[in-house]
Amino acid sequence: MSRPSRAPYPLPAVRAVALHCQGLAAPDNPVPTPEAIQQLVDRLGCVQIDTLQKVQRSQYIVLWSRLGTYDPADFDRLIYGDGGAATDRQFFEYWLHAACIIPLREFRYRLPRMRRYRSESGHWTWRWASEANNAELMAGVKARIEREGPLRAADFEYDGPQRQSWWDWKPAKHALEALYNRGELMIAGRERFQRIYDLRERVLPEWVDVAEPTLEEVQRYYVERAVKAFGVCQPAQAADLEYMKRSEARPHADTLIREGTLVEIAVELTDGRTGSFVIHRDNLPLLERAADGDLTAGRTTFLSPFDSLFWPKGRDRQFWGFEQALEAYKRPADRIWGYFCLPILYRDRLVGRFDPTLERKSRTLRLHALYLESGLMPDEALIVAVAATMRDFMRFHQASDLVIERSEPAEFGLQLQRAL
Repeated sequence: MSRPSRAPYPLPAVRAVALHCQGLAAPDNPVPTPEAIQQLVDRLGCVQIDTLQKVQRSQYIVLWSRLGTYDPADFDRLIYGDGGAATDRQFFEYWLHAACIIPLREFRYRLPRMRRYRSESGHWTWRWASEANNAELMAGVKARIEREGPLRAADFEYDGPQRQSWWDWKPAKHALEALYNRGELMIAGRERFQRIYDLRERVLPEWVDVAEPTLEEVQRYYVERAVKAFGVCQPAQAADLEYMKRSEARPHADTLIREGTLVEIAVELTDGRTGSFVIHRDNLPLLERAADGDLTAGRTTFLSPFDSLFWPKGRDRQFWGFEQALEAYKRPADRIWGYFCLPILYRDRLVGRFDPTLERKSRTLRLHALYLESGLMPDEALIVAVAATMRDFMRFHQASDLVIERSEPAEFGLQLQRAL
C-alpha cells in the first residue's frame, strides 16, 4: 500500500507502533526468563515503583502486562542481586520519571541529579542537610552503615515524639533519604518492602560507567530515549520520561529533529483532527509496516495505572480517547472509577477498567467495579480475550476465585463470569 506524501498516518498504525515500542503489541507472550525481563526493562527505560498493594505492586504488574505470569523473584534478583552479590545486579533504584527501577548501564545519567541534591538550595535534601546538627547526623548514619553493613530505617532507634503520618520521618530516615538522594547510599535490597541502605561502593558493580555527563547531555539523552520508548509522541511529551520541564525538553527535541534523529510526522487523532508528532528514525520502518497493515497490535492485557504507556501526558486521550485516572489519593466520595483501577487493553484499544483487591487469605480476586467504555458492546471475541487474560492475572496472583461486585454494563460482568 502506498501512502500519499505528507498524509497523516492512520490512528491504528500509530497505536500499533506505540504499543509495539512499549512491548504491548505482540499477541504471544515471550518466555519470561530473567533475560527477557532484562531486555524488557532496557526497552522501557525504567519501571516506576509504587507502594500500593491492593494487588501486586505496580512494578510487578508492568512486567506481567507484557510477559504474562513470571516469577517476581527473578525481577528482584536483577535489582538487588542474589545473596547480596553486586555483580548479579542489572538494575538499581533511583529517581527518573518518579521512583524507578533503572538499568545500571544508565547509572551515569543520574549522577548530575545526585550532584544537584548536594548543591541545589531549592530541594529539601540540601535544605535539611544544611540545618544545624543534620550534617553530623548524616555522617553518623553513614558511619554506622559502613561499620555494620546494610541497614533499614527501622534499625535506627527513635525516642522522640509520636509521628503523625507516613511522611513525618524520624531524623535517621531523613538522613538515609538525603544520603540516598545524594548518591552516597544505594538501595541494596528490600525487606517487606522496606528499603535496605548500603554504601554506594558496596552496591554498585565495578563494570558500571561512572563518567558524569553534563546536564545538557542528560536532557538530550532522555529526550531521545523517551521518543524511542514511547514510539510516537509530541516533542513536549518527550519530557515525561525523565520528568524534566517541557521548556527544557523542547530545544533538545528541535536539535534532534534538525539532525534527523527524530522525524516529524502528521498523525490522525481520536477527535478527527490531525496532530504533529515525532518518531525516532529507528522506528520509522515499524510505522511504515503498520501503515501497510503488516504490524498490528493483538495483545489483550491489563495495565497498572502507573504504566509507562500513560506517561506522555495527554496521549491517552489523543490516541485512545481514554482518560487514565489514579484515584487512590482522592477522598472516596470524589472517586469516579475506584481506588486502583487497571485499564483493559484489547488489541489496539483501551476498552475498559476494573478496581481490584486481592484477598490473600482466601485467594479471592475481588473486582469492586468493572467498566466497559461507553459505546462498546461486549462481543464474543472481547469476552474470550478478557477472560483468558483474567485467568492469567489470577494465576499470577495465586487467586482461585473471582468475585465481581458491580459491572457497567451488567452484561459485561455476567458474560465474563460465564467465560471463566
